[in-house]
Amino acid sequence: QVQLVESGGGLVQAGGSLRLSCAASGRTFSNYVMAWFRQAPGKERDFVAGINRSGGSTSYVDSVKGRFTISRDNAKNTVYLQMSSLKPEDTAVYYCAATYSSSWYSVRNGQVYDYWGQGTQVTVSS
Repeated sequence: QVQLVESGGGLVQAGGSLRLSCAASGRTFSNYVMAWFRQAPGKERDFVAGINRSGGSTSYVDSVKGRFTISRDNAKNTVYLQMSSLKPEDTAVYYCAATYSSSWYSVRNGQVYDYWGQGTQVTVSS
């Protein structure tokens, strides 16, 4: 059993930056592949970024490459999403997700994730 709690969302102007955090419970955080998904109003929940167990590999949706950076601190049981050059189209509820059993090559598939956080709202004004 893993509990995930996101924080760091808020209102920011276009071009600004924001850092999201996801704190995980338990003592086996390093065993989980972690990811961020987002859901905009009226749209499906989509993959944003993922990171493998050691933090040595990352994956991003094309629309955020070069602007967002996912990282993790296994000693703190926390995964981060650093967001820069934010655009109005980045506005969404951002969710943290974790999977123990998934292959790294399925990182973009939301169906492989066992645990989800409650979400944190990110609003980017134009």
